[in-house]
Amino acid sequence: MYIKKILLAILVIGLIVAAFFANFVYKAMLKPNTAFNNETAYIYIPSSASYDDVRSQLEPLLDDIDSFDDLAKQKKYTTNIKAGKYAIKKGMTNNDIINSIRSENLPIKVSFNNQSTLEKLAGRISNDIEADSISLIKAMHDSAFLVENKFNEATALGMYLPNSYEVFWNTSAEAFRSRMLREYKRFWTDTRIEKAHDNGLSQNQVIALASIVYEESKQASEQPRIAGVYMNRLRIGMPLQADPTLKFAAYKLPKYKNTVIKRVLNVHKEIESPYNTYKYRGLPPGLIAMPDISAIKAVLNYEKHNYLYFAADAKRFGYHKFAKTLAQHNVNAREYQRYLSSQGINK
Repeated sequence: MYIKKILLAILVIGLIVAAFFANFVYKAMLKPNTAFNNETAYIYIPSSASYDDVRSQLEPLLDDIDSFDDLAKQKKYTTNIKAGKYAIKKGMTNNDIINSIRSENLPIKVSFNNQSTLEKLAGRISNDIEADSISLIKAMHDSAFLVENKFNEATALGMYLPNSYEVFWNTSAEAFRSRMLREYKRFWTDTRIEKAHDNGLSQNQVIALASIVYEESKQASEQPRIAGVYMNRLRIGMPLQADPTLKFAAYKLPKYKNTVIKRVLNVHKEIESPYNTYKYRGLPPGLIAMPDISAIKAVLNYEKHNYLYFAADAKRFGYHKFAKTLAQHNVNAREYQRYLSSQGINK
């Protein structure tokens, strides 16, 4: 009788332990543990994050943070944090969530164009990835990196080709820079390098000229013709006389800080700068803006023609009139100047 009581007690205790364990397993691993109404919530875990940092992001998203803590300790997640962007889907269990934030780092899309300086580009990129603008600027200006990859301060912006790229949110500044270098090298196929050389240009010179073409016209259909004008001028030793280079040079001077030059005047043509293509023949030292891919391709595949001049078309906004002679160009230019004056644009 005594032995039966002992066996019964052991059985009861076993059942209690089993029930407790089953309840723990259910709550910790099998029971849905999300508290939000949307289908998906996202968390961003920094590279330096501790478990407490992760917990603070998860707590408002979960019904029972304590049960999550218990399983996180059991699965050793608390000492093995993974940085990145992660999705928490409605109805996930604690086990699902831990598996997600341990191994399912989601890529993000980074897009950029029209960034006129490395500083502006860094500011733009820092809005999308973990790396801040200061670390990005430092990486982009790193002199050893620039020299190793045949860039300098004047040409460095040309390495960053405007497009959309998939990267991980926790990408470091150096890793982002390396990715952009790989994309740059991928763009510069042997065929494109050969075309550049056939045109008498280096890769940096192609992008410098493309930046001028892009600032002259955003119309992809017209860019090869504009590129052809500049290639004709380079071939005969004529100054490029590109108004966008004057604006670029002017904006570097304190006098023109926080101003917008809508009309290039003779005073601008007297600015002392290697970017003044009215004073100095040939291409400027580097690019004056971030050109679209279309402008780079336009330089590589410039239209072959006999035009030496072009002026903005007052009747077709965004387009230009082309001329083979200075006399015809002066007619076109005066027409556009009259239009500017009629609009009260004098500087």
